[in-house]
Amino acid sequence: MEKTFNRMAEAVAHATGRPWAFALCLGSVLTWAATGPVFQYSETWQLAINTGTTIVTFLMVFLIQNTQNRDGAAIQAKLDELIRSGQGKNDFIGIEHLTEEEVEKFRTACAQAKQRKLSGDL
Repeated sequence: MEKTFNRMAEAVAHATGRPWAFALCLGSVLTWAATGPVFQYSETWQLAINTGTTIVTFLMVFLIQNTQNRDGAAIQAKLDELIRSGQGKNDFIGIEHLTEEEVEKFRTACAQAKQRKLSGDL
């Protein structure tokens, strides 16, 4: 089920990022707006766009989050492999699992090392 969902999420995210998808949504909103006078700007007319956009937004949040989670995990794995196989400190592998405070200590240490290097270069 997870593979099926991942394939579907990727396909939908890919399709919705296309210009034609934006044009379709824009056309829908413009059509809805143009029909306002016909329906006398009724509550039902307003409810139609509100319901439609809410449902689409609700579903897209999950699809986009799934896609971003997989992309982030893949990038992190690639970075970890570069650190592991290169000259970098292996201490940095897996820091995405630390607390915010622990990550900030790494950032501070990196900033201090950079400052020392810049001071030494002058």
